[in-house]
Amino acid sequence: MTLQLGMIAAVIVAIAIVANGAMAVADLAGVRFVLANSAEVGVPRSWVPTLGLLKGAGAVGLLVGLLAFPPLGIAAAIGLVAFFVGAVITHIRAGVFYNIAFPAGFLVLAVLALGAFLAG
Repeated sequence: MTLQLGMIAAVIVAIAIVANGAMAVADLAGVRFVLANSAEVGVPRSWVPTLGLLKGAGAVGLLVGLLAFPPLGIAAAIGLVAFFVGAVITHIRAGVFYNIAFPAGFLVLAVLALGAFLAG
C-alpha cells in the first residue's frame, strides 16, 4: 500500500474510533436522544449501557489495531459491522426510517474501517 493510501486508511479508522467512542459515551451517559431513539425502535432502556460498552470496545479495538496489533483492529471492525447490521435491521423491523441514515452511516464507516485494515 502506498503511503498516501495508508494515510487515508488511518484517517478512516481514526474517524471510526472517534465516532464510535462518542456514541459509546452518549449511550453510557444516557443522553436523551439515545434513549428516545432506542425506545422508538423497541430497544429496552436497560440494553443501552451494554450497547454503549460494545461500541466502546469496538472503538478501543480499532485503536489498538491501528497502533499496535492489526488483527485486533480487524476483529473490532467485524464486530462493529455486525453491530450496525443489527442496528439497521432493528430500524427496518420497527419501521423507523427517518433516522436510519445514522446506523447506516456507522455501518458504512465500520465497513470502510474493515477494508482499511484488510488492505493494510
